[in-house]
Amino acid sequence: MYFAIRQAGIHDLDTLVPLFDAYRQFYRQPADPARARHFLAERFAHHQSVILLACDEQQAGLGFVQLYPLFSSVRTARMYLLNDLFVAASARRHGVARALMHAAAGQARALGAASLTLATALDNQPAQALYESLGWQREQRFCEYALSVS
Repeated sequence: MYFAIRQAGIHDLDTLVPLFDAYRQFYRQPADPARARHFLAERFAHHQSVILLACDEQQAGLGFVQLYPLFSSVRTARMYLLNDLFVAASARRHGVARALMHAAAGQARALGAASLTLATALDNQPAQALYESLGWQREQRFCEYALSVS
């Protein structure tokens, strides 16, 4: 399967929205293309994330990865959170996710980041296997907590 990866922009919303909505549905959220479009448009408008998009020869979207900037006070360095990775069902098992992960690491390096971080569901074994095969290491020193404020 041929595909190419490039940085997405606001002009890619029509390609990204179905992928992003499917990603949210994978995490048990209701389908809501309008909400997906609004969320992505806001990220682009405020330069709040970097999205890398994998497309086939006809520019159909196959998958994406979204990075959010973070900073480490201790390391006094920029970091990126690899928050979203999704590959359309029809494009899975063709190397798209692996290529997106490599592209994300390259993009983070190009932007001067010291590291990338990510979190995934405990039962998402395929994703964990991919990450570990690429040299990502499971965090052993810190516990992660969350507080819902809404």
